Amino acid sequence: MINLLLCGNKKVFDGALTELISITNRTQETINCYVLTMDLSRLKPEYICITDEQVDFLNKVVQTKKPENKVTKIDVTNLYEEEFMKCKNESAYCTPYTLLRLLIDKIPNIPDKILYLDIDMMAGNDIAQLYNIDIEKYEYAAVREKYGRWFIRPDYINAGMLLFNMKISKETKLFEKARDLIRRKKMLFADQDAIFRSTTKKKLLPGKFNEQSRFNKKDTVICHFCKRLLWLPYPRVRNYKQWNVEEVHKELKCHAFDTDLEEYLKLKKEFESYIREEV
Repeated sequence: MINLLLCGNKKVFDGALTELISITNRTQETINCYVLTMDLSRLKPEYICITDEQVDFLNKVVQTKKPENKVTKIDVTNLYEEEFMKCKNESAYCTPYTLLRLLIDKIPNIPDKILYLDIDMMAGNDIAQLYNIDIEKYEYAAVREKYGRWFIRPDYINAGMLLFNMKISKETKLFEKARDLIRRKKMLFADQDAIFRSTTKKKLLPGKFNEQSRFNKKDTVICHFCKRLLWLPYPRVRNYKQWNVEEVHKELKCHAFDTDLEEYLKLKKEFESYIREEV
């Protein structure tokens, strides 16, 4: 079984759907996916939990691939407020939902090994290649950050993909230390900086496990649709996500996930039709 962790609010549905389609289309092992969410509408009206209807639909989709697959919603609103309410990094470069992964040591029944993925990722190959990597002696495994490795430190990580060893992480108090930093110190990359600075021992993996530069490489296991600097025909920044299908084709010249995205567009129409009928 592969234990996955996603985080976000109602708006991450498209990301979760595309990502889970790509994973279940390529992975034979059973997928057990937790989605951490919260209501933070005190900050912004759109900061509300991913809905039960959305999670039920995700669950239905993954189970069409394999009946044993499962998606479980966990509302951590109260836990977040206890730990991070009005903290120095609540208005960081990304949404507060990036902080939710720092709470997993306090959530009952989280497995000893779990793979966290940002919502803007797609699987290019069987993710068992990643999940089955031996991290027995490490808190987590990660890939170097494409820019941070040059401008911050050579071993600076991209926290979009983190393969956690929960047993070791609890022993070294990785999450406790990271939460403490989040509460008392304003950081440029908030959660990512907090994890990096709190690390005792990590395992660095090849770029194919969190590919941040190229889209159509055949050996890519996890492709990250993060913000990128494109040089041709002129230098510019692009931040298109995988569910921006037209831009993915036209601007990013990415066709590695066409089959997945065709399935996504079909399923999204099905979900929207279902919601209209319910209303």
